[in-house]
Amino acid sequence: MSASLTLTGLFLYPVKSLGGFAVAEADVTARGLQHDRRWLLVDERNRFMTQRQLPELALLSVAPAYNGFLITHRQRPDLLPLFIPFEATPERTLFVTIWDDIAWAWRGTPQADEWMTEALGRSCRLVYMSDMVRRDVEPEHNPEGQLVSFADGYPFLMIGEAALADLNTRLAQPVLMNRFRPNLVFGGGTPYEDDHWENFQIGGVSFRAVRGCGRCVLTTIDQQSAIKNPVGDPLRTLATYRKVENSTLFGQNVTGPGNGRLRVGDALTVLSHK
Repeated sequence: MSASLTLTGLFLYPVKSLGGFAVAEADVTARGLQHDRRWLLVDERNRFMTQRQLPELALLSVAPAYNGFLITHRQRPDLLPLFIPFEATPERTLFVTIWDDIAWAWRGTPQADEWMTEALGRSCRLVYMSDMVRRDVEPEHNPEGQLVSFADGYPFLMIGEAALADLNTRLAQPVLMNRFRPNLVFGGGTPYEDDHWENFQIGGVSFRAVRGCGRCVLTTIDQQSAIKNPVGDPLRTLATYRKVENSTLFGQNVTGPGNGRLRVGDALTVLSHK
């Protein structure tokens, strides 16, 4: 068992693929951290939009506000900040597609759609996942029947600081943790030791490390400038030593208990290994 493992970072991304922000504490819900990835941008066909296709989404920064958050465009000071509440109202609904899932969602306001359309230069809508929607974690890894928000596939993504430090020793240009968009960051231990974890607790709240997270082109996008790395780093370098079958792994996909509260500084205790 590793000694002196600590939760050193908690991050929320209220809108999938937009900027996130750090918090000192957060509630755990059935779909992940409260308010994480409950909002989603969709195109004219109601299909999800991410930085994979639109790197400029990285230019939309998100900051906490009272009962919601503010979205600003890093390069468009002419666009006034857009306030979005943490929860939408069920006035209008539509079906949206995210990966192979189809889920119904509540529409945001026309004003939010107009702001996003102007900011991105293409028609889009902002939609919200209600608590009444059931979107399951991938069945073959989900005996507990865990739910997920509009995140790619799991309610939590966890990365160790030691893993990022190890990666950065291999890169010509070090990268920040925000390239990998984790919810949970822990300090202490050795690089990638969480590959072998199964059950663990953070401050007494129980979690399960299900499997490594396969990374994509999004990791090559600078989250401040939205510019892609010309040689494909850090993904290219990760693939030289973190490739398993067809996936390049960095971080752990994690499921949780559906309730509890986490605080930065909580102790992390590993209970069992794979």
